Amino acid sequence: MTIHCLGSINVDHVYRVPHLPVAGETLSDTSYAVGLGGKGTNQAIAAVRAGGDLRLIGAVGQDGAWVRERLEAAGLDLSQVARVEAATGHAVIYVDEAGENVIVIHGGANRAIPEDTVMAAVDAARPGDWWLTQNETNAVRSSTMEAKRRGLRTVHVAAPFDAAATAPLLPYLDLLAVNEGEAMALAAYLNVAVESLPVPSLLMTLGARGALWRDAHGATTVPAFAVEPVDTTGAGDTFLGYALAGLDGGLPPADALRHAAAAAALSVMREGASAAIPMRAEVDAFLEDQR
Repeated sequence: MTIHCLGSINVDHVYRVPHLPVAGETLSDTSYAVGLGGKGTNQAIAAVRAGGDLRLIGAVGQDGAWVRERLEAAGLDLSQVARVEAATGHAVIYVDEAGENVIVIHGGANRAIPEDTVMAAVDAARPGDWWLTQNETNAVRSSTMEAKRRGLRTVHVAAPFDAAATAPLLPYLDLLAVNEGEAMALAAYLNVAVESLPVPSLLMTLGARGALWRDAHGATTVPAFAVEPVDTTGAGDTFLGYALAGLDGGLPPADALRHAAAAAALSVMREGASAAIPMRAEVDAFLEDQR
């Protein structure tokens, strides 16, 4: 089947710093780089590199010609990526010496994706395809509702986390993807236990402890791989893209998550977001070495 990703497209401005800045502090960087990112873009590239069939739905500004070139070079179909008047979305990312990061996002074109572009993508999808969203674009709720009505399998990544935006989506989701903190915050917002979040399937990343999959058949935990991180930016997106491609390819959740954990481990040993996402052959070789 096909994964249709209504996703953010960002220009990432990445600053390496001795430590993450605190309020009122002026801090000199140790290096600076510009790259391609955005949660939707990262997840889309990860799914493609995992071998998935993916369509990206989004928007760039009139300043986004080079962004489109990079997306095409990454193997993405841009037939449903619009050009709009707003500036291309961008992010300012600080990465410390331990590989941890702080990110500030400007939504720009990601919040101005034409409604007709989004609905044309839903029209083109087939029942059983995946409809993937995050909290970085407009049209998330309307498109998810319509995708569900048409028999698509709906997936929402609740990041950047917003409980008020995520809660109304839950009745229309087949799969909710969150990290542990987001799951706890959403459960508190709904006044339920994490185990009782009202979705058919839950994918919860647990940081260094791995990830958990929960559905009607029970719960499965997959451990993370111990590696020395260089940059954790985009690791969660790499995990999600690989996991979804694995599920779409027929892998059981435990196997899909193991491949995703390997991909995420490789990504954190490299700098950047989309540039750090490994190819499927690299993931397979890494897993073979773990036996």
